[in-house]
Amino acid sequence: MTKTQLPSIIENWFTTRGWSPRQHQMDVLESYQSGASQLLIAPTGAGKTLAGFLPSLVELVDGRFDGLHTLYISPLKALAVDVQRNLSTPIAEMGLPITVEARTGDTSAAKRARQRAKPPHIMLTTPEQLALLISHPHADLMFGSLKRVVLDELHALVTSKRGELLSLGLSRLAKLSPDLRITALSATVARPDLLRDWIAQPTQGRRTDLLHMKGGAAPELRILETEERLPWAGHSAAYARGELYEIIKRHKTTLLFVNTRSQAEMLFQGMWDINEEMLPIALHHGSLSVEQRRKVEAAMAEGKLKAVVCTSTLDLGIDWGDVDLVVQVGAPKGSSRMLQRIGRANHRLDDPSKALLVPSNRFEVLECEAAVEAVSEGQQDSEDPHPGGYDVLAQHVLGMACAEPFLADDLYAEILTAWPYRELTRVLFDRILDFVATGGYALRAYERYARLRQAEDGRWRISHPQIAQQYRLNIGTIIEEPMVRVRLIRARGLKKGKSTGPIGAGGRVLGEMEEYFFGTLLPGDTFIFSGEVLAFEGMKDNEAFVSRSFDKDPKVPSYNGGRFPLTTYLASRVRRIMDSPEEWHKLPAQVGEWLTLQKEVSVLPKRDSLLVETFPRGAQNYLVCYPFEGRLAHQTLGMLLTRRLERMRARPLGFVASEYSLAIWGLGDLSALIRTGRLSLDELFDEDMLGDDLESWLDESALMKRTFRNCAIIAGLIERRHPGKEKTGRQITMSADLIYDVLYQHEPDHILIQATRHDAARGLLDIERLGQMLTRVRSHIVHKPLERVSPLAVPILLDIGKEPIFGEGRESAMAEAANELLEEALGVIKD
Repeated sequence: MTKTQLPSIIENWFTTRGWSPRQHQMDVLESYQSGASQLLIAPTGAGKTLAGFLPSLVELVDGRFDGLHTLYISPLKALAVDVQRNLSTPIAEMGLPITVEARTGDTSAAKRARQRAKPPHIMLTTPEQLALLISHPHADLMFGSLKRVVLDELHALVTSKRGELLSLGLSRLAKLSPDLRITALSATVARPDLLRDWIAQPTQGRRTDLLHMKGGAAPELRILETEERLPWAGHSAAYARGELYEIIKRHKTTLLFVNTRSQAEMLFQGMWDINEEMLPIALHHGSLSVEQRRKVEAAMAEGKLKAVVCTSTLDLGIDWGDVDLVVQVGAPKGSSRMLQRIGRANHRLDDPSKALLVPSNRFEVLECEAAVEAVSEGQQDSEDPHPGGYDVLAQHVLGMACAEPFLADDLYAEILTAWPYRELTRVLFDRILDFVATGGYALRAYERYARLRQAEDGRWRISHPQIAQQYRLNIGTIIEEPMVRVRLIRARGLKKGKSTGPIGAGGRVLGEMEEYFFGTLLPGDTFIFSGEVLAFEGMKDNEAFVSRSFDKDPKVPSYNGGRFPLTTYLASRVRRIMDSPEEWHKLPAQVGEWLTLQKEVSVLPKRDSLLVETFPRGAQNYLVCYPFEGRLAHQTLGMLLTRRLERMRARPLGFVASEYSLAIWGLGDLSALIRTGRLSLDELFDEDMLGDDLESWLDESALMKRTFRNCAIIAGLIERRHPGKEKTGRQITMSADLIYDVLYQHEPDHILIQATRHDAARGLLDIERLGQMLTRVRSHIVHKPLERVSPLAVPILLDIGKEPIFGEGRESAMAEAANELLEEALGVIKD
């Protein structure tokens, strides 16, 4: 035991429950009391949250502290609410004079105003709320007393633009409170030293201790063993619904994680279709209304639910109910993400967390096996933090002007203490400041973009008080597709899901959905949302009105958010499994047979090479390759390869990309072109495609305009919200497109054009990963000309030109198409 002692009231609280503080919890307390910051890495269920708050409880135990002492920052609103509940209980049981409050986007305006004037001792919030708080004048009155910041699930914060905004907020807090110390918590960190530097940067000169907690029960992870036929493609996992239902019945509470909101809606609807015993099964994802999500969370905490179908909204740190099993439906995409989700089951250090992986298709079986191996070895593949974006910095600069006038030298020095911006040059900072102040060279003639002015004393200040109001309405870095509220009404004269009378006012809000989806619907069309089958009745302002329906064939909305890329680490493991026939005994028999057929008909991809198959089918010719680098990288590769094939007169017609492979088809005989040397695969896959080919494609692509829209919103050039109203997605897109055209023509090196190119390369095109793949396979491309489709190519060919079939019809149609393709691959001749 360390020399650090707990106050008797806290010590007695542990004793009366038969507990004692764990070593890593006392280590955090001792480190804090010695004047240091900390990064604590500990397994899920190890009591990290208590470790983070223990120094605060010790310092606040006597009731003499006045003001805000500790700021807790979470990546999820739900996690902040959960931590408030779990922290308030021991405080109440000990009778400590400590106030704890959450502050999220769901907190009422009156309460938020009161919190600025009289904050609690401990406030639990999100990066966006921190940015909002420090943008108010006299923020020093609120944060001047601050002693500690607790960053929960740090790995989930630092890899996105939210993390960049948070880093800038921490630098401002360190200025307002020079004695500030930071405690960061995480269970899944691939490079601890890098994250320690990240939290040490704002409090320069202060020691930051790296604390590891080893031990805990190893998780129990397995893949569903099914007697059903594994699909060749698709992501619904409909084949496993019956088995999942039986598994749910055998457990207390099961969390069923999926990777997208559309998968959540499909799975939830599918489970209710077979829920003959009326088990309490709920749905939880980010598009549902706050009321609906809180209702589900409360039911979980009270142990009233048998299962919850959820997305990433519940995969970080939340400890609700008696969850004894986690099911990952679909491939997990990363071992660190899988470890996080596993930790939601048996959220106790000494009890093993149990998880079941349910692959949606045959390729996902390989990914699930790779994840099981990685988890069992304790391997992490969390992302590293990135250099900071210019659009995020522009937002922060405007926010600091809203707080108080500033000198450029002072703000620049402060920004350098944020890890993502530690290498920011003064020239670049001045360009960003000029953009915030005037809009840049091409826009400075327009008064609406004149947001800052420099006074005689050299300080920059906002040009009008309304600028601050607009800034606070539009703060944040999470840019989703334009959303509309979905309001449930009682349709008048309802007939076959279509209202024949006027739509009445009012009705319960079910949540929000992407605006574009409703542009594809006609009144009377049905779709699944919020776990119900709904009929679209019409639009009014920024709301979609719907009614309940009993249609048996509703559409499933496709959401643009929520997709995860396959990590490089898992991709390399998948390649290794395919290249190791001696390990195939671990796989389901039907997957092993599939790989064996591939070996007989063609060849298998090697771990360090690229297999390229070419074959005719019908009137077209196909090129299929297997990089296993994720959909984003494959889509970019497909775009660039088709451009090159056009120049080589190979007459490509199109391409389709999956997480694992890429197929290109056209009219030219690709096998013959390669055999005769008129088409060189080494030249086709040369890294120089990421130069001029990429630039020329970007110049023509609508992708740049979509990316620019997001950067312009974050940077404050385009505002989504105005007092009393909100712009529609169409209005935002039109404004962004007009500004992009002006800048691209008159100022192509504008700071936002640069930010757009950077974002497109990193987030939407995965250029870095594609470049690494092209380097890896240089001179290691294996070409296999075939007379017909190969077994391995069956899944990707199923994705070509597939019809938008929904429900069970889609499953049977894909199964039928897969059988036909496999018969082709095996040379079966039908009469």
